[in-house]
Amino acid sequence: MKSGLLGLTYLQLAGLILGILGLFLPFLLPLGGLSFAGQIGLGIFFLAAIFWMFEPIPIYATSMLVIFLQIVLLSSQGPMFMDAELPVSEPAALEEQHWQIPASALQDDNTILIATAPGETESFRVQVIDRNGQHVVVSSPELESDMAVVTDPSHRKVNYEPNSYTDYLGTLAHPIIILFLGGFMLAEASVKYNLDRNLTRYLLGPFGTRPRFIVLGLMLVTAMLSAFMSNTATAAMMVTVILPIIAQLDPADRFKFGLALAIPIAANVGGITTPIGTPPNAIVIAALTEHGIDLSFTDWIIIAAPLVVVMLVVSWWLLLTLFPPSIDRLKLDLKGKLNLSPKAIGLYVIFGATVLLWITENQHGIPSSMVAFVPVAALVTGRILGKADIRKLPWDVLWLMAGGISLGIGMDKTGLAVWMISGFDWGAMGYITLVITFALVAIAMSNFLSNTVTATLLMPLVISLQASGVMGEEFSLLITGIVVAVACSLAMALPISTPPNAIAMSTGFIKTKDMAKMGIIIGVIGVLMILAYAIFYWPLVTN
Repeated sequence: MKSGLLGLTYLQLAGLILGILGLFLPFLLPLGGLSFAGQIGLGIFFLAAIFWMFEPIPIYATSMLVIFLQIVLLSSQGPMFMDAELPVSEPAALEEQHWQIPASALQDDNTILIATAPGETESFRVQVIDRNGQHVVVSSPELESDMAVVTDPSHRKVNYEPNSYTDYLGTLAHPIIILFLGGFMLAEASVKYNLDRNLTRYLLGPFGTRPRFIVLGLMLVTAMLSAFMSNTATAAMMVTVILPIIAQLDPADRFKFGLALAIPIAANVGGITTPIGTPPNAIVIAALTEHGIDLSFTDWIIIAAPLVVVMLVVSWWLLLTLFPPSIDRLKLDLKGKLNLSPKAIGLYVIFGATVLLWITENQHGIPSSMVAFVPVAALVTGRILGKADIRKLPWDVLWLMAGGISLGIGMDKTGLAVWMISGFDWGAMGYITLVITFALVAIAMSNFLSNTVTATLLMPLVISLQASGVMGEEFSLLITGIVVAVACSLAMALPISTPPNAIAMSTGFIKTKDMAKMGIIIGVIGVLMILAYAIFYWPLVTN
């Protein structure tokens, strides 16, 4: 329902107000241990999370706003830190272990801060001997004459060394963004030259005309395509394939619900398979790369593909059990003709070469992001894609991902991510409980938020757990990151959960209660599968 203000619904208007309040909220709360920059970062985090949930502005616009705010409020070139210098003073030696320091340096708990490196301080406890106006005499065996005592412990540069604005702008050219750009351009070219339909025709043909095997074929083809194309584009294409099949069924036949649900389920699950299959994979890989864990294209497939196969088989069995077919045979119309124009042949060569280079990354060592630039350059220089095609690419998704990467950089740099988890006794939780918790939280959030946003919000917390060391040696940053990525893609209980769900609902053949039933069952099974893989399989292939 429209509020009549700014063209927003009442819910969006509430989100706009809450988001703006969230930006300033950290400065009104007693947040002990959080630096001034961390408070700014927390305000930006609140604003982004609320705006992404309520969408008073488009989600890609929220990402742009995040980058803008970080440049202005957190970068060394922004007005907040442009001329800021941390005020320090060397202690004056009086007698053995007695020092005179500015009175402003002494904190209420009789500690002082020593600047040890840019953006880092160490707290020293001192014994107050005498107070003398603007100075105080303290005793400390740790103080030395060449140490830099912070004379204003509340200064905005305490425990924060701002980074350059280019770090935030540079997220737009992050290797993962380029990887997705290559995938988007291959997908756009595939649609333009009907490669997607021809692949479907060739791949679906062998499954015959028995309903149960047609569903299996639809799910395998959809999953295979969504591993390299966007889940949304794959679902949109495959829905057109099932419409003539559904038209053969009796209007009261519940098998049509199963057919229609098979597409979004397979698209969501299939996207887990490759780094470019869905944005959460890319976000997790980017975060892991930032912390020294490199995963090649093939590494990710080895990690994810076995789980994808199991989830597809389980989903297939569930669909046939809940929506059994009432007829023995279906007529499958997959007419089509392979495009043999020079440009289409060029696309086939580029597509094949790119995929080959991606899956053989471990052998040749060329990073998948570099390989992704092959189709980016070749498709436009070969005039296979033109200006109009480039304009149709989902640039909003790339902006959304860039904002998420930028938010993670800010949370890490300001110490916010570490602070957010420092007040919780994660160590008492246990690693298995932690895995289950992250899987459940990711699925629950992704059912209401975009998968990309959920992964963006959770990965900094995972990184912080690693940085803090509270989970001990049992904690694995890599496996926990994989849990987040996979769980985000297994949230599919609502039409708003993912674009493929919304596309499937648009056919009019699916009821929300059927989608919710399947989504909840798949979510529960997914958590159990994730836990099993996290304990038994992923440690084997990642060590």
